[in-house]
Amino acid sequence: MTDLVIFDSSIIIDDLRSPRHRERLHSVIGAVRMSSVVLAELWRGAQTPADQKFLSALARNHPVLTPTRENWLESGEILARIRADHGFEPHKLRDLHFDVLIALTACSNGARLITTNRRDFELINRYRRIRLEVW
Repeated sequence: MTDLVIFDSSIIIDDLRSPRHRERLHSVIGAVRMSSVVLAELWRGAQTPADQKFLSALARNHPVLTPTRENWLESGEILARIRADHGFEPHKLRDLHFDVLIALTACSNGARLITTNRRDFELINRYRRIRLEVW
């Protein structure tokens, strides 16, 4: 079975801004899948036609994985537990929600999630074990 890999938006944004991950990106072993949540985050910030063309190519060239009904429901449960344990304000929970959905989508598909967002994904990992790789 082929190892699946999902890149968090932090990796893609970092790569667009500088080549610091370029070598690692090209050496990743596994079948790259895009998260629909990551694509939505990236589209939200796309400002130029070049950005939009790049995102269209990502979606066209890599299968897109989308959170399931169960992922959405579990994301609310995880966020409720995080709120109870850490007392986060609603704005922080909103910020975390997309990351929880990305993590749960990776889990549901047996994918490894690669990110530079150590703090948020290690927090999520305490509530739902994910195959996490932090660069």
